[in-house]
Amino acid sequence: MTEHGTTRAAAADDLERARAGDDQAFDRLVAPLRRELHAHCYRMLGSVHDADDALQDALLRAWRAIGRFEPRAERAGSLRSWLYTVATNASLDAIGRRGRRALPMDLGPSSEGPVDDPPRTEVAWLGPCPDDPDATVAERESVELAFVAALQHLPGNQRAALLLMEVLAFSAAEVATMMATTTASVNSAVQRARATLAAKVTAPSQQRTLRALPDAELAATVSRYAAALEAGDADALVAMLTADVTWAMPPNAAWFRGTEAVTAFLHAGPLGVPWRHVPARANGQLAVGCYTWDADEGLWRARVLDVLALAPDGRIAEVTAFIGAEHVRTAGLPATLPADTPPTPPPGGLAALPAEGLRGRG
Repeated sequence: MTEHGTTRAAAADDLERARAGDDQAFDRLVAPLRRELHAHCYRMLGSVHDADDALQDALLRAWRAIGRFEPRAERAGSLRSWLYTVATNASLDAIGRRGRRALPMDLGPSSEGPVDDPPRTEVAWLGPCPDDPDATVAERESVELAFVAALQHLPGNQRAALLLMEVLAFSAAEVATMMATTTASVNSAVQRARATLAAKVTAPSQQRTLRALPDAELAATVSRYAAALEAGDADALVAMLTADVTWAMPPNAAWFRGTEAVTAFLHAGPLGVPWRHVPARANGQLAVGCYTWDADEGLWRARVLDVLALAPDGRIAEVTAFIGAEHVRTAGLPATLPADTPPTPPPGGLAALPAEGLRGRG
């Protein structure tokens, strides 16, 4: 028997064992699908914490119902499709309890300058997700912040139908079976969802932008961004930004658009704080873990995860600064850095950054 045939036979044996109550066999069946099911829950819910809970709920439901699962030849009757059905329903139940998650841009217009802006703890904020080094380009596109934030504007049924068809490539008929509705209803929901997303997501995907830029330039962008913050050099930092850059800091509701407003905000806050930074990735995008000095402990403590979106010319078009050590840890970074962590050295020094932007373009 071929290796593929052996694998299929082992999976069939595990399915029979799981249906008979073998929890270890169930775990083996589910293990290869956990990562993609978790990503689906994150797209639906906009929060890694919510995705964790929804996936746990879904797998518990699946375990309790596995004895009634009857595989069929068509794909809609496969174990993978069935688990996606269960995970989608668990996510829809979570949406019904909590509603959609938001970014500051969803709550009101941008601020012209620094404001007294205490955290809005009553808002369910969208959060970042860890980067998956094994993800495909399409999978990375489907967890980019702009896309996940736009999904939050869709009703739950539209969100689910769009993701099952557009991201996971199930047919309308398969989705109709999974969502216990008609093919016509699925097609209608997806058509309305596409129209909403087209209005919300207008820039090219970050995957397209990042693939078009040399790796060395991307690394230099992160280094220069971090070095400018650590040096308190507003001019160097602003030179890296697009003219219509946005800067948001959930759980604070205030956000800023344009270099003038962002510069005023930077002078009023971040540029006066001692920082250390560690390059990272989150949501398939460039990111930076930001650490502030803890004098009591004598070390650098995780504070903010900056997720960056680049414009096609390589400049920074969006900074979403997720405040909270938990977001830094989500990106796989440590909670603290030792006291002797050196500042980030920019390639060629800060003075090497051209005033017109990266590589003199724009």
